[in-house]
Amino acid sequence: MKIIDLSNIHSSKHQGKIALVTGGSSGIGLATAMRLAREGATVVITGRRQTELDSAIAQIGSGATAIQGDISVAADVDRIVASLREAHGRLDLLFANAGGGEFAPLESISEAQFDKYFNINVKGSLFTIQKTLPLMGEGSAIVVTGSIAANQGMPAFGVYAATKAALRSFVRTAASDLKGRHIRINAIAPGVVITPAYKSELGMSDEDIEGYLQQVAEKTPLGRAASADEMAKAMSFLASDDASYITGIELVVDGGMTQI
Repeated sequence: MKIIDLSNIHSSKHQGKIALVTGGSSGIGLATAMRLAREGATVVITGRRQTELDSAIAQIGSGATAIQGDISVAADVDRIVASLREAHGRLDLLFANAGGGEFAPLESISEAQFDKYFNINVKGSLFTIQKTLPLMGEGSAIVVTGSIAANQGMPAFGVYAATKAALRSFVRTAASDLKGRHIRINAIAPGVVITPAYKSELGMSDEDIEGYLQQVAEKTPLGRAASADEMAKAMSFLASDDASYITGIELVVDGGMTQI
């Protein structure tokens, strides 16, 4: 089935909103930032590498800005929040998207690998949420990027999967903690989306990726992997007024892969 490209269509879904996307320089984060900008938001992205941030800002346009920083470093999170406060005075939409992972079977997991990905995926996301909350008022929304890996038991992917399971648990608890503040928090669990991280972090070659995509096509009812923008559309929905009575959930966006 042909996918209709709506990338040039603008809407006012997030008109006037201030949005922060962590890990916004590539992959799902960049696609989300681009979609939010088209939907009227003023977008701020973060990432570790300034060159990639500069390239992303050029693609996003619409007055988007970038703050270089590593969310696994507390001082960087503090600096990001301070910059947001100074530039905008508030935050309406937070997309806690920054994360990473690498393959390692159980007997090969190192303490350094464990610390690296729990610090980025879990600690970094948690404290980004905590420290931006003072900028968020009634009607604000938080969306966290999880993964179907948290529920699959994929071989050699235990640390990454565990970090995403921890985030799923945290979203439930945070939804309860935010009761009465009228701030919603939800997660998405993306299926297979080929991003630059497949090469840069997972170390997969073009041949590896092609073979994996064939497996995905066979296992997935929709017969293909997803695009990054399909994840962005789900994230935009959860952050929008269209999802005004949704909080604490994990929206699985995987083409049906884990449902059959």
